[in-house]
Amino acid sequence: MTTGQGSAGNVLAAICSFFIPGLGQLVQGRLLMAIIMFVLAAALWIVLMGWIIHLWSILDAALYKPRV
Repeated sequence: MTTGQGSAGNVLAAICSFFIPGLGQLVQGRLLMAIIMFVLAAALWIVLMGWIIHLWSILDAALYKPRV
């Protein structure tokens, strides 16, 4: 059985991404996306725009639907 959008796993992943961008993707087992989110957020926080990637990371983790 696959879990869909709004599942407990996605909610947990979104909460993880709230604290550390990319952590939610890592919890979901998506290492490459986790690295991308973390690096982009870290780089952009330096120029005060990291909150955009941070929010994207949260939404991406919350709305993720695994491919069957």
